Amino acid sequence: MTETLFCEWFDSPVGDLVAVADDTHLRVLGFEDDGSPADRLERQRRRLGGDVIATGNAITTATGRQLKAYFAGERFDFTLPLSPAGSEFEQKVWAELLKVPLGETCSYGDIARNVGGMETVRAVGKANGANPIAIVIPCHRCIGLDGSLTGYGGGLWRKKFLLRHEGEMRPVGLFAL
Repeated sequence: MTETLFCEWFDSPVGDLVAVADDTHLRVLGFEDDGSPADRLERQRRRLGGDVIATGNAITTATGRQLKAYFAGERFDFTLPLSPAGSEFEQKVWAELLKVPLGETCSYGDIARNVGGMETVRAVGKANGANPIAIVIPCHRCIGLDGSLTGYGGGLWRKKFLLRHEGEMRPVGLFAL
């Protein structure tokens, strides 16, 4: 018997987003650039290999509310229950990404040092690219050692937008929180 997953789409300043959740946890938050609603739903069914329905649920609704507040500059963190599918190593990388504060960045090397040593830098990059919960697990905050905006699955324009947006939300200096 396959698990039922609930799917809901949201408009955002970085394009359409899709949230997929089970009864208790957010499983996917991704960018949706093209296709009819039926095509988009079928893509999620193929990707997740389960029964995905387009009705949403309490978790996807909470995701939409928190995203709206985040993009309005009113929410600085997310309080959603997460359950991204990934290997043990990917889970470690994503857990480290969740520690990077809003308005700050880290390098792939910073993450590698915390999950297995510098020899894992390429694997960290791959795990970053495999992150199924964009924005909430802030893989956009991971940049090159030289400060460059290296690859981003949603496109570099989105990474740049998210980093600028978060930079504007977080005051620095004397008036920082």
